[in-house]
Amino acid sequence: MSLLKFIKQDKSKRTILASGYVVPDPSRCVQCGICTYNCPVGIDVRLHVWQKKAVHHSQCLTCGECVARCPRGVLRFEQIDIFAKGES
Repeated sequence: MSLLKFIKQDKSKRTILASGYVVPDPSRCVQCGICTYNCPVGIDVRLHVWQKKAVHHSQCLTCGECVARCPRGVLRFEQIDIFAKGES
């Protein structure tokens, strides 16, 4: 694999993660807290799931640790329009 191809793949991955949120499926959650425990910046992901809200937090890195560590597959990434009007 050439270096240029590798850089292009990495750039597209960052773009997708930067324009998305972690979205829960609250019906599957058992409130184990593994997602919150594995968050590197200490966001209470479990609370967002309990409130049935996407993780819309200014410190969220969209690193995917909470999504990867959830044993029940409750969390997923969902792409959003970052330029949509009316979003706060």
